[in-house]
Amino acid sequence: MAIFSGDPLSPENKAKIAAQQRLIFTRGEAQSYGTEIADEDIVRAMMAIRVNTMSYEAASPPLTQMLIDLLNNRITPVVRSRGTVGEGDLALMGNIGAAMVGVGDVYYKGVRMPAAEALRRANLAPLQPFGADEAALVSTDAYAEAQTALLLADARDALDWADLAYAMDLDGMNSSVAPLSMPVQTNRPFPWLNFDAARVLEMTRGGYLFQDDANRIIQDPESMRASTQRQGSAWEAWAALWRDELISINSSDHNPAVRPGISPSDSWELSTPQMMKFYVKGGPESHGQHGYIFSNANWDPYPLANDVEAFTIALANMDVVVMLRMERFENPFFTILKPTDLLTREQAYAARGDAGGYLPVDIWQEIQGLEMPVPPEGQAIVATVEDLQGQTRLKVDRARVAVDDTFHLLAMDLQTGALWMDLRRMQSPTRRFGQAPAAAQAALRQVQPLEQDAAARTAGKPVIYDFIKARPARSFFPAGIPAPPSPSPGSIQDARAIFGVSPPGAPSTQPPEPR
Repeated sequence: MAIFSGDPLSPENKAKIAAQQRLIFTRGEAQSYGTEIADEDIVRAMMAIRVNTMSYEAASPPLTQMLIDLLNNRITPVVRSRGTVGEGDLALMGNIGAAMVGVGDVYYKGVRMPAAEALRRANLAPLQPFGADEAALVSTDAYAEAQTALLLADARDALDWADLAYAMDLDGMNSSVAPLSMPVQTNRPFPWLNFDAARVLEMTRGGYLFQDDANRIIQDPESMRASTQRQGSAWEAWAALWRDELISINSSDHNPAVRPGISPSDSWELSTPQMMKFYVKGGPESHGQHGYIFSNANWDPYPLANDVEAFTIALANMDVVVMLRMERFENPFFTILKPTDLLTREQAYAARGDAGGYLPVDIWQEIQGLEMPVPPEGQAIVATVEDLQGQTRLKVDRARVAVDDTFHLLAMDLQTGALWMDLRRMQSPTRRFGQAPAAAQAALRQVQPLEQDAAARTAGKPVIYDFIKARPARSFFPAGIPAPPSPSPGSIQDARAIFGVSPPGAPSTQPPEPR
């Protein structure tokens, strides 16, 4: 259906387009559905991402500026959480568009009020949209990408804590550190696994695990020995997701694709009769810029949608190890010691806390359900044109819950490791632990002392969960603990570089970089 004919900048057509755009923006207030997005950071991230990616398309300068003004004045539109099928987040972005023209509600510096009032207080005039501004704003996966950005930040904190909690468990179990050592790692040069092993090995450096102990068993339970395999694999999935998120939020997912400056001679297909139909010659209104406008499917949220699910699955495969590590401390075959050898029964029960019994299994069972992929879907909607759906809302929601559940598991694992570090020190007061585990345990004991009895603990209050959410594990890392490498190609060293040697009989070619 033709909206107008002739020059779009003629007085008649310009007024018609402006009125149509104003009406569409106004209707955006009613497009989404369900409960509000409670996290202001998500909505602000949506706007920041859209500002960045709109620089690759034909948005009017006032549209881009209004998004920047909303961010700078902390005007956060009320956005509802339902209405996207993950193949472009049109309905949710429509809520933002309505606020830009002064319709609907927003939060102005944390206080809810009508959008028109917030714009007035910030001395901003409502947007006067024009051209294809509505499509420029809403044709995007900014909601999924905003959620993923926050997921990545939370997930890095969780993985840092997983590495530190594992180091504390090794100290608590009186474990063999042989699985982390150079000969073992260079025998199997998977870069992210080698990175994680080198990292945890460095955390335990200087501790009693490197001294001879006649009571130390030669081989720990598999869950203890294989932790860096699972944690390194989770880091690898995290890095793949990070890499593709960076591409997604720094490139255009808009339809149509607008490419100023591209000429027919720049690629063989552009000079063909079919492609020349989409060539725009430069003129006065474009300041002489020429280029192409192409229909496309760049808003299809892949591979990001696959990466999110792959990370959730990798995280679940790590979490089963965390859950099982806690259980192995119940077996004196591995520990050679029982808590009641050094504590009263009541003290041992209180120190064990939530880490024993049903709660870890309850959390783990929820994670098991979250790791199941969302089945691919294709419902032919909008006159059967839009017949694919990416379900990113469901996928990222699951991933974020899985990360939060992981923090709960890690809190219980930390409680277990800290208790057993105390027990090892009671066994032999001269024992030393690695610097990072010792620092983390000391800080933990400030919020939950070992001698605190069960009656003194507030029922249901997640003290250690709150502790690790508020204190990044890396705040306890001394110099020398490897940070996760950048996920860009060629940025991660293999086992030979990490440990500074080559394994006997190693091939001369480098192992493939993580992809």
